[in-house]
Amino acid sequence: MVKKSKKKTESEVITTTGKLNAIIKSARDIMRKDKGLNGDLDRLPQLTWIMFLKFLDDMEQIHETEAELSSKQYSSIIRPPYRWRDWAKKADGVTGPELISFVNNDETTLPNGSKGVGLLAYLKTIQGDNGFDRRDVIASVFRGVSNRMLNGYLLRDVINKISEINFSSSDEIHTLSHLYGSILKQLRDAAGDSGEFYTPRPVVKFIVKVIDPKIRETILDPACGTGGFLIESYVHLTKQCKTTEQREFLQTKSLQGIEAKSLPYLLCQMNLLLNGIELPNIDPLNALRFPLREIGEKDRVDIVMTNPPFGGAEEKGILSNFPEDKQTSETFLLFLQLIMRKLRRSKSGKKSGRCAIVMPNGILFGDKTTAIIRKELLTEFNLHTIVRLPDGVFAPYTPIPTNILFFEHGGPTEEIWFYEVPVSNGRKQFTKTKPIEFEDFQSVIDWWRDRKENDFAWKIKVKDIENTGYDLDLHHPRRMAEDKLLSPNKMLELINNEVHQLESELNELTSIFTKTT
Repeated sequence: MVKKSKKKTESEVITTTGKLNAIIKSARDIMRKDKGLNGDLDRLPQLTWIMFLKFLDDMEQIHETEAELSSKQYSSIIRPPYRWRDWAKKADGVTGPELISFVNNDETTLPNGSKGVGLLAYLKTIQGDNGFDRRDVIASVFRGVSNRMLNGYLLRDVINKISEINFSSSDEIHTLSHLYGSILKQLRDAAGDSGEFYTPRPVVKFIVKVIDPKIRETILDPACGTGGFLIESYVHLTKQCKTTEQREFLQTKSLQGIEAKSLPYLLCQMNLLLNGIELPNIDPLNALRFPLREIGEKDRVDIVMTNPPFGGAEEKGILSNFPEDKQTSETFLLFLQLIMRKLRRSKSGKKSGRCAIVMPNGILFGDKTTAIIRKELLTEFNLHTIVRLPDGVFAPYTPIPTNILFFEHGGPTEEIWFYEVPVSNGRKQFTKTKPIEFEDFQSVIDWWRDRKENDFAWKIKVKDIENTGYDLDLHHPRRMAEDKLLSPNKMLELINNEVHQLESELNELTSIFTKTT
C-alpha cells in the first residue's frame, strides 16, 4: 500500500474531492477544443492514459525514496527521458508540434535534445528483466493506446492540469479512485450507445457478497471489462487479510482477468492500480483462444465471476477450439463452455470450483446447441440457483432479460432454486434514471443461506423437466396461477399502472433534458 508522506511541499498538499473534480473537468473542457477528439469515447481514454503515466511516475518516486532509506538499489521501470518528471512536469516544457512529435512519432527529437524513439513507441516495447513484471504490464497497456489530440498546445494544457494531482498521497489516491469510478460510469454510458455495456456495480457487489471468496482462493473474470468483479473481490478479501503472506498472495496470485479489447484493458489496469492492486494480472488476448481440450488442472481456478458479452461473433479459428456439436455464434455460450472447463475439480481436500455468471434468457430455453450445453451444465455441474433479474437492470443499453446462474463443478443437478428479484416502490422495472441499487438485493441476501419458499423463491426437481428439453425459463408457480385468474378489471388496472409508470419516467426525462438545455 502507498505510504503517507510525513512532510509535504506546498505543491503536494492533498487536494479535496472538489478540487479533483475541478481538475478533471478543466482537462475535459480543454479536450473539447481539440479537433482530433470526438465525444467522451475519445476524451476519457485519452485522459486515462495521461493520468496513468503521472500515476506511474509518482509511484516510482515513492519506491525510489523507500529504496534510498533502506540503502537499496532501485531500477526505474521507465527510463529517462520518458518519465513524467522528464518531459511533462514543467509547465513551460515541450509543447506544440514538438510535443505531438515526441508523443506520436517512432523517431523524434527528445526533450533532452537527443534523437530517439517517441514516447508511445518506447512504452509499447519495454520488457521485464525476469519474467512478467510491471514493465510488461505497461507495454501491454500501451500497445492499444494512441494519442488522438492534434493540437500540441492543448495537449500541454491537459498535461499541466493532470500534474496538479498528487498520486503520492494515499488519501488522494483513495479520493481519485472514487472520482475515477464516476468517470468510468460516464464512459460506460457513452459506450452503451455503441453497443457495449457494463455490469452495474450493485449486481457485482451482490454476486461477490453471496459467492463469498476466501483468502488463498483464485478468482477469474474471463471478460473483465474495467475490472469491477476483480476490484470488488479485492475489497472483500482485503478485510480477511491478517498476515503478510496473505496480503502477498492477494496481491500476486488471487485475481486474474482477461480482456481482449484495448480500451477496457487500459481502463481496467488504471482502475486496479488506483484501487491498490500493484501488479494487475490481466491477459490482453482473447479468452477463447485455447482449445478446450488443452485446459487442464494447472489452468483451473476456484471461482469465476463474470458477465460475458451477449452478442458479437468469433472467427472460425476460435470456433474450432470447441467440440463440433457445441460450436455457436453466440459468444455467451462459448464463454460458458470455457468457464465449465476452467472450474477446479474437487480433489485432495479442495472444494469444487464455483461460478456466478450473468446470462441472457436464451440459455434457459434455447434449443439445438444451447440445449446441448444446458444439458451438460445440468448433468456435470450443480446448477443450484438461478436469480432472475427484473427488466431494466441493463437499461437503456439492452432490453434482453437477464439472469445470474450459480453453479459448481460436480453434478448432476438434482434441484434448482429460483429467486425473482422484486422491483421496489411499486415500479414494474428499473430504468437508466432509476437504476437497480444494492439494497434491492437485500431480500435475496437474507434468504440465501436459510432457504425457504416464499413470494419470490421456489425450487424445482430437474427430473420433472427432463421431458421439456430441460426448459428453465420458469416463473413463480403462484404468480403464474394468479395470472391465469386475472379478471378484466384487474387486467385494466395493471395496464393503467403501467401507463402511469411510463408517464412518470417520460416527465422525469423531460425535466432532465430541460435542465441540461
